[in-house]
Amino acid sequence: MATPPSRPPDLDGPLRPPRPESPSALKGILITEEELRDRIQQLAKDINRVYREESVVVVGVLSGSILFFADLIRQIRSPLEIDFVGISSYRTGTTAGRLETTKPVTTELKGRRVLVVDDILDGGNTLTAVKNTLRPLQASEIRCCVLLERSDRRVQPVQADFVGFRIPDYFVVGYGLDYGEKYRNLPYVGVLDESLLSSTRDT
Repeated sequence: MATPPSRPPDLDGPLRPPRPESPSALKGILITEEELRDRIQQLAKDINRVYREESVVVVGVLSGSILFFADLIRQIRSPLEIDFVGISSYRTGTTAGRLETTKPVTTELKGRRVLVVDDILDGGNTLTAVKNTLRPLQASEIRCCVLLERSDRRVQPVQADFVGFRIPDYFVVGYGLDYGEKYRNLPYVGVLDESLLSSTRDT
């Protein structure tokens, strides 16, 4: 019987205070570099138990997953190919717009096992769009791994197979996640001051 994936931590405690070098817009730090490293190591173990060193195509969702994607694939033991898919619904701030494919997958997926890697599962629109884009390519299976999950605003019946952390209803930035294309390079996951947000994010 297959071992189930490890249970993702629920991060509902107080935030750590911002660091002296943190952006002024940051309210606090939700996940430190050390916590990211340790949890990604565990996610990789879960993934390795599933694929058992069989070939897999790992598809990163641009652009928020890039840092997570890079750290994760270095710990996957399976022979793998990588590709990226771009699905965008934001132009400025947090205002959601019509979903558009900005970069299609070019790898042959027919009969292949596919692991989609994304930064955050929130409303579910983005991950649903990615899976709908990949299904016609006739992969033998499609599994999904997300760094963060926030389920209180879910509008699509989509679930991730591997989840890093479950988080409260915060607007998070850093470690690839952005606000208006800023803050992606922060090495930790921080929480942005809500007074700067103009609308609700729905991904």
